Amino acid sequence: MSFDLKNLELFVRVVALGAIGRAGAEFDLSPTNASQRIRSLEADLDVALLNRTTRSVSLTPDGEIFLEHARRILDDVADARTVLSHKARSVSGRLRVTASASFGRSHIVPFVPEFLRLYPGVRLDLHLTDTVVDIVEQGYDLAFRIGGLAPSSLLAQKIDEDPRFLVAAPDYLARAGTPQTPQDLTGHACLLLGGGDEWRLVSESGTEHRVRVSGPVTVTLGDAIGDLVLAGVGIGNASLWHIGPHLREGRLVRVLPGYSSSSDAKIWAVRPPGHVMHARVKAFLDFMRDRIVETNRARFGGLFPRLPSGGIITPEKRR
Repeated sequence: MSFDLKNLELFVRVVALGAIGRAGAEFDLSPTNASQRIRSLEADLDVALLNRTTRSVSLTPDGEIFLEHARRILDDVADARTVLSHKARSVSGRLRVTASASFGRSHIVPFVPEFLRLYPGVRLDLHLTDTVVDIVEQGYDLAFRIGGLAPSSLLAQKIDEDPRFLVAAPDYLARAGTPQTPQDLTGHACLLLGGGDEWRLVSESGTEHRVRVSGPVTVTLGDAIGDLVLAGVGIGNASLWHIGPHLREGRLVRVLPGYSSSSDAKIWAVRPPGHVMHARVKAFLDFMRDRIVETNRARFGGLFPRLPSGGIITPEKRR
């Protein structure tokens, strides 16, 4: 039995979006043509894959079984296409990528010109926002995310670590005093990111301390924490790539240097499941991973832990 790969791709997107018309639009198909392609696939299999109503579609029991097979077939074909495309140097097409605004400006945008010189056939749609978008719903090929990842059907690859330090400006510590223990933080102006009011610190002996903190400002942008700390407003728990240059130049100092910030924060590249990993996606991912790691090491030297990047993590491994 043979399958039209476009029909398989369309079927996977219909399941992801819950609508035949919307999925068809991504393939430049009218709703009628998209429906005909799905019916053709069902005819080839001699089973019904989808339950259809006037407003939505859902998988039949046979459709649930076939979905995993379809994803596996597409992934296998994608691997072959990637190898052949790189060999032929035919990386081209539209590439939709999203990342947080501050990270994108510091770690992605500076290298876009070089990437486009290497791959002039790629048309990059780069969406920078601090709102976490649904990459499946909005049709993105790739997302760069910072922090811990909740279990999901998305495929994630660790790009690098995201070490975080407690830092303050010397003039703030001169005014307010220097904390000697984690519990001393309760008496300080602590700058909060995204509303979280608990900081977890680990001593050199491995003991974890959880401290409830408070302060005059809560922000949702990591860059702003660094700016406020630099202005002497208080103590911040900030990513190294935000505050590394200020630490290196002495404008900020570490607070409680005998403790590390306990965090599962990492820099991740996330992509939709069951989606063909086109050569342009792999080329961009490989290129940016190398540049991000090189940038962090070059900027922060010994401040940054020397840790290897990880491979693909499936939802089961993340639970």
